[in-house]
Amino acid sequence: SFSGTSTALRMCYRGYGYPLMLFLEEGGVVTVCKINTQEPEELLDFDFCSTKVVNKIILQSEGLREAFAELDMTSEVLQITMSPDKPYFRLSTFGNAGSAHLDYPRDSDLMEAFHCNQTQTNRYKISLLKPSTKALALSGQVSIRTDAQGFLSLQYMIRNEDGQICFVEYYCCPDENITEAEL
Repeated sequence: SFSGTSTALRMCYRGYGYPLMLFLEEGGVVTVCKINTQEPEELLDFDFCSTKVVNKIILQSEGLREAFAELDMTSEVLQITMSPDKPYFRLSTFGNAGSAHLDYPRDSDLMEAFHCNQTQTNRYKISLLKPSTKALALSGQVSIRTDAQGFLSLQYMIRNEDGQICFVEYYCCPDENITEAEL
């Protein structure tokens, strides 16, 4: 009750294929809201198996946080290059302010582990990567892995309030493959 007026809400759902029905009654006025539900299509299985990982880098999260702060996030894509040779690990954007590249040497203080078997350059939509920055903000380390098709796995290591370690894993498929001729 608020100001002498009582409000009641009734929610009804009959199950698969039916809408969610909301009935809101306030002061004798009933509002009906019918929300059509969607049934999930077949889930996409990235089949990202650790035995199929081509390149893997474990980085202190502060390095990736600084990179996202310095790169031009008006770009549509983030280009990631991982290589056993220079530039080793490169993050690039191509936005309104021009191109920006950040290189991390394999012996950088921010680098915890560096296992690159072949040179890979892939582009990922920044709009798809932005939601993962919430986990990045809480994490201490991030594992960046790619497989032969360029699928990206970002695994954030987060220490909770009790001191326990948990992981948040985020997958993203490449936007487009870049050939050596295009670089």
